[in-house]
Amino acid sequence: MKQLLFLVLSVVGFPLVGIAQDHPAPIAIAASVATTQAEMKPYGEVIEHTRVKIEMQPIPGGKFVMGSPTTEKYRNADEGPQREVTVDPFWMAKTEVTWNAYEIWMSDIDIQIREVYGKKANQRDLLADPLTISKPTAPYTDMTFGMGKRSYPAICMTQHAARTFCEWLSAKTGRYYRLPTEAEWEYACRAATTTAYSFGDDPKKLGEYAWHWENAGEQYQKVGRKLPNPWGLHDMHGNVSEWVLDQYDSNGFEKMTEQTLNPLNTPLSLFPRTVRGGSWKDEAADLRSAVRRGSSEDWKEQDPQIPQSIWYHTDALHVGFRIVRPLQTPTKVEREKKWDKSEPPQFDKDNPKEFNE
Repeated sequence: MKQLLFLVLSVVGFPLVGIAQDHPAPIAIAASVATTQAEMKPYGEVIEHTRVKIEMQPIPGGKFVMGSPTTEKYRNADEGPQREVTVDPFWMAKTEVTWNAYEIWMSDIDIQIREVYGKKANQRDLLADPLTISKPTAPYTDMTFGMGKRSYPAICMTQHAARTFCEWLSAKTGRYYRLPTEAEWEYACRAATTTAYSFGDDPKKLGEYAWHWENAGEQYQKVGRKLPNPWGLHDMHGNVSEWVLDQYDSNGFEKMTEQTLNPLNTPLSLFPRTVRGGSWKDEAADLRSAVRRGSSEDWKEQDPQIPQSIWYHTDALHVGFRIVRPLQTPTKVEREKKWDKSEPPQFDKDNPKEFNE
């Protein structure tokens, strides 16, 4: 099956990673079409053959001061130096990606549905299927760890897994999705505010907006149950920390001070990669808009596989992700040089080489 799909896509000229600049058959969603920022509207991204939608919220482009001031209470050294950054317009998922959506890719659910109902694969399916088949191998245990599945955020994935989900979703829908950059994430979280949290400086209000150590009951909670930030995004503070595209640098932004337009610290080593937002495991101070954390090899401590999986962080019960879609779709060259670049290459011993490059 894998070899057949590889041959089919090679013959028709479709790429195995990412999507073409002009997708052959994007799903028609009127509200998703925009050529300017003024035309951007909220829309629900459809995952074909299922009932699942991912609600996307337009985020206007603009400038903001990234990082926290030295006067901010509980500030960490890696939250600076502050600098003005510009980001282009994009859509961002209103909530973290849930198991409802993630398992469609992770567990081949869309392929199974087509087989049950005798549906023939369309062009989108042909693009997406290789990325589905090469998806995570079966986990050694229930990756929810008994905390709940339907409408709860997907967790325990590596950054590579989150990136691959985005590639699959891009092929599946005909619209380009990826993880946010660290700058995009903080910009969207702050939503034009300059306070410690998007709702102000008083952590006593945090319970209205976020799941954290004091109110989460020692586990994650269903997405979208707390108040949104000023730009309509839920759970930017707390619930689960969220993957971004960037390599984590404990020295903060010292090496990126000259990057002021759509900055990205391209990941060139597996550890540490950056997560943002704090989680259900964290105290209020660690849910501030500027807080950054780096991944660790300790996040794989319970993984019994040799070599350890490229898909799972078995001990990262506090880590998930949300997706973005830029208004201007990058070219294939731009994706290769910047947005989709990640080193070193990841290979899964249980899948053919062509599905891992």
